[in-house]
Amino acid sequence: MSKIIKIGICKKSSEKINDVEFVEVLPGKGVINDRHFADHNDERKQITLIESECKDFYNKKKKTKIPYLNFRRNMVTKGIRLNSLVGKELTIGPVKLIGNNLCRPCVHLEKLLGYNDIIKEFLLKGGLRCEIISGGKIFIGDNINF
Repeated sequence: MSKIIKIGICKKSSEKINDVEFVEVLPGKGVINDRHFADHNDERKQITLIESECKDFYNKKKKTKIPYLNFRRNMVTKGIRLNSLVGKELTIGPVKLIGNNLCRPCVHLEKLLGYNDIIKEFLLKGGLRCEIISGGKIFIGDNINF
């Protein structure tokens, strides 16, 4: 079963991501208390997900120990291939989302992590940007269905 294993938010763009047990999300706005939360928020900035398996592979390959949340996505998943969910509806707990497009790794992330191969290594593994269709609370351990 696919599930959420980590949740992270932060108030400002370059701030450290805070590990939290749950978040509340609102349609059209995003994750409450996150840096991208806004009225009439762009559907690409409402909530982001990334696969734990991609980060585990990178850490093993490069012999690093970069924590999951340092990759700066809101939700860390386990047991799901996110790339296949572009254009599809999914639910996490009671919350409905639509996968909009893939997250692309950027120079900012590369600089924050201190590794110069992040863009190349995470080109098609950087996660999924989603629009929030129905709000609610998402907890660590919530199942992901699609």
